[in-house]
Amino acid sequence: MRRAMAIVALLPLLNASPAGATEPSERQQAFTAAAGEFKVPESVLLGVSYLESRWDANAGRPSTDAGFGPMHLTDAAAYTTTNHHEEGEEDPRGDDSRPSTGDKEPPAPQEPPASLRTMEKAAELTGESHERLRTDAAANIRGGAALLAAYQKALGAPLSDDPAQWYGAVARYSGAAEEDAARFFADEVYTTIKTGVSRTTDDGHRVALDPVPGLEAIKEWLDKLGLKPPKRDGVECPRSISCEWIPAKQAELPGGKYGNFDTSNRPWNQKVDYIIIHDMEGYFGPSVGLVQNPARAASWHYSLRSGDGHIAQHLKTKDVGWQAGNWYVNAKSIGLEHEGFLAERGSWYTEAMYRTSAKLVRYLAMKHLVPLDRAHILGHDNVPGTLPTTVRGMHEDPGPFWDWDRYFQLLGKPLHPSGGANSGSVMIRPDFTTNKPYFYGCDRKQPELACPPTSASTVWLRKEPRTDGPLVDDIGKRGPGRSLYSVYDHSARAVTGQRYAVADRQGEWTAIWYLGQKAWFHNPQAAPTAIPSAGLVVTPKPGLATVPVYGRAYPEQEAYPADIPYQPITPLQYTFSAGEKYTFGGVRFGEYYRAVSLDASAHKVVRGKTKYYQIQFGHRVMFVKADDVVLTWS
Repeated sequence: MRRAMAIVALLPLLNASPAGATEPSERQQAFTAAAGEFKVPESVLLGVSYLESRWDANAGRPSTDAGFGPMHLTDAAAYTTTNHHEEGEEDPRGDDSRPSTGDKEPPAPQEPPASLRTMEKAAELTGESHERLRTDAAANIRGGAALLAAYQKALGAPLSDDPAQWYGAVARYSGAAEEDAARFFADEVYTTIKTGVSRTTDDGHRVALDPVPGLEAIKEWLDKLGLKPPKRDGVECPRSISCEWIPAKQAELPGGKYGNFDTSNRPWNQKVDYIIIHDMEGYFGPSVGLVQNPARAASWHYSLRSGDGHIAQHLKTKDVGWQAGNWYVNAKSIGLEHEGFLAERGSWYTEAMYRTSAKLVRYLAMKHLVPLDRAHILGHDNVPGTLPTTVRGMHEDPGPFWDWDRYFQLLGKPLHPSGGANSGSVMIRPDFTTNKPYFYGCDRKQPELACPPTSASTVWLRKEPRTDGPLVDDIGKRGPGRSLYSVYDHSARAVTGQRYAVADRQGEWTAIWYLGQKAWFHNPQAAPTAIPSAGLVVTPKPGLATVPVYGRAYPEQEAYPADIPYQPITPLQYTFSAGEKYTFGGVRFGEYYRAVSLDASAHKVVRGKTKYYQIQFGHRVMFVKADDVVLTWS
């Protein structure tokens, strides 16, 4: 299944360099100093660091793959085998027409992979302590430079000034066991080196990598290393990323049950309308193990590894995964699980994973004609509950620390304003780097503690236009007056890319319609947290005091044949009242996919005449019947 990487070599024990180098005053100077000390081209050092961390220090906190600092030095001591993917009440299949098939025992513990031990080697090579390598950016950069030099020597290559001569060392730095993953990591580094990039880091340092043209010697090194073109093995991935096929297992289970996905024939029987972004709430290896056990009743199409962006595909996109907790959405979506945790231990994802994820989503969106917007590229936390009883248990990943603005830049669809300053709709878009709202609950052992200040994509929503105003309510999630500042509670949060209808404005505050109420957020002109976003909105038809909202767009009873039980169209517990407006996210016609056995020939799609509109009703999308509302431009 996995091939040993051709360039892996045993590192020689090198004499440690003197420790205690004085940290330069700027991050850029730290890269220059480390590059000179270890004779690594500065462009290579900057390129590798950008792919790992975008040069951020992340306040000394580990990444989702136990990596620290600008160079993402990995420390096995920060690794936990805990996997929370199946915690909570949500049934991943989300179909109340058949009983859940859940084996909720946790996966077997796994030892940290060898790739999570680069900090040990960096400490040996530099003489720096683990504590300094974790928390001191300059020391961390020294450690990364020392590793690159050691990898170069282990390959028998010179410490050349030519960046192209370092391709093998860069590939080795990825830590990937697969040739494809190592090579694609190096390709992304060299793309960055060729094009150049500059930005201000999370702690205020301006860093620039000037473009380096040419780099003709890379092909020479590819030939010398013997790296072959990747084998696609039937995976559905663009050729510019590393993918392998690790299939989900499907089997009959006791009691007439089965797991853990449904064989289908999309898009011929059903159109794919959504791509769902998850985080694993765990590490790559254990999570891949979950999808290979049919008794666990959970499956998804792709798993993405944080450190290098490597991808494992588990289901063909024609098949239906049990991943979003809503059967209507499952039947019409593709699920991507990203290695990491919503909050625990680390709260940052690598640039390498963002890039491969975005390339995969762009490829899938083109293949299945899925619009690249936040009405169709959903987080798991944006998927609605199916019934009033399931709303509370729906999952919250990928959570507030996923950088949706950066993600849409990488998708080639940056989030731009539309309409004037007084537009009737806005798109949430705080500055990710500087937006660090208060949360608690990042430490599972001490959940009452405040989270460290962390860049986030979210804004808090309040009942009144003041910073100490009470949070708005989500009566389905928590109940009146019970919204929390917990990182796991999105009852009173709006997230980057989501569009809402404006309900009011007052000074530096903007109110949006949210779950049947006015929800205020701070939106100063000097540092806006939302941008104008004119578009279609829905409001109840004249004469209707309220209209029901739904968590799925199922057909009317008359559409069901005699051999398929009617699935009731049950409203959720929320109220959509006259005078309120919600942004329009597309037309859906009633549809139900009947799949209750392994026999794919027995699966049927029931299509009705009832037309629904998808709306951004709260943190999650929901549906209303078109006959109940009117569409207007706002």
